[in-house]
Amino acid sequence: MMKIVKTLIATLALLLSMAAFALDLDAAKSQGMVGEQPDGYLGVVKATPAAVELVADINQKRRDAYERIAKQNGITLDQVARLAGQKAIDKTDAGDYVRTPDGQWVTK
Repeated sequence: MMKIVKTLIATLALLLSMAAFALDLDAAKSQGMVGEQPDGYLGVVKATPAAVELVADINQKRRDAYERIAKQNGITLDQVARLAGQKAIDKTDAGDYVRTPDGQWVTK
């Protein structure tokens, strides 16, 4: 399980550190346009074309990474995504949005 967590953290760090997306993602989060969800994917809080496009792009990259991690570790995509979702929510800055398990957007 630790191998999975380490691989997942490394993959997420890579995804979130990409310069072009990190700035856009940080701005979108700080403006309350997007937020982290328990399922491991970003969600749109305030729908704008830019937010929808950003979320779709990042979520596709996350899904690709989750699939690789799942295959490498013999676990399901859902298991990887949910673990990543909890990690992302834990790392979310105060004041940014997260989605509760019952589907409500709240500020952390």
